[in-house]
Amino acid sequence: MNETMFDNINEAFVQNLSENPKAVYDKKFVKALTEPIAGTIQAEVYPRTPLNLPLSSPIINALNLALLADTLEAEFYSIGLNAEGLIPNELRPVFVRILLNEVCHRETLLTLLGPNAAAKPTFDFTARGQVQGAFAIFDTFVNLARAFEDLGVRAIKGQAGAVQSDDFVLTTALRFHSVEARHASELRRIAGLKAYITLNNRGNLPSFAQGIYDGDENVVQAGLNLVALTGYPASTVSEAFDEPLTEFQVRQNIAPFLQRRRRNNSGGNNNNEPQN
Repeated sequence: MNETMFDNINEAFVQNLSENPKAVYDKKFVKALTEPIAGTIQAEVYPRTPLNLPLSSPIINALNLALLADTLEAEFYSIGLNAEGLIPNELRPVFVRILLNEVCHRETLLTLLGPNAAAKPTFDFTARGQVQGAFAIFDTFVNLARAFEDLGVRAIKGQAGAVQSDDFVLTTALRFHSVEARHASELRRIAGLKAYITLNNRGNLPSFAQGIYDGDENVVQAGLNLVALTGYPASTVSEAFDEPLTEFQVRQNIAPFLQRRRRNNSGGNNNNEPQN
């Protein structure tokens, strides 16, 4: 699998999507976009391929977590690109490229999971009324985007152990991690921030997003306190590492963006999101 396969997408797709962002929902468009990627996946030589061995439960859970995050991001960018006047013209190519990456990630995960793929939820980008103007105010849009990407980076790192038994899935996940990290870096720069998280600072995001950043202030790696070892301040040391998040933490941070389901007659909650 070529490391740059998500960057070398035919420019005609980029132009098409830039002019007509709703094309991302067109099955023919998505099929034409992802067929070369599916072919690349199946041509890989690893101890397993998506076709010859079943996935273990831990790997299915990890891939479905990634699918949830990538589906959320793909829908968010698609809506943003369709919002007239939201994204400055000079930045539209950036967001088109990011959207294409997310669509490719989503379709790759769906290919890997097959019938094990979880159903797509309904998203609420107001975070149940906590965010206003996500698709009307560019600063709000870009800050929410970088929060999703920061979360994605930490989520993939947190699931590396769950998929390490499968070379193919692990390699795919780590390449997705690299792409998500580049997204996060670019969006943080657009938002006027450093390209990496400092301590557990969330910037000007609402307080409910703090969980995306908690724990990233860690300065101990492999049992070594790097502040004591190097003499650098904690702020500098923390910028060198992305800390993993557990599946529960990731789902908690995504939960505000999932539309609540009605309770069933027995009073139980049908939603799969974590309950506080």
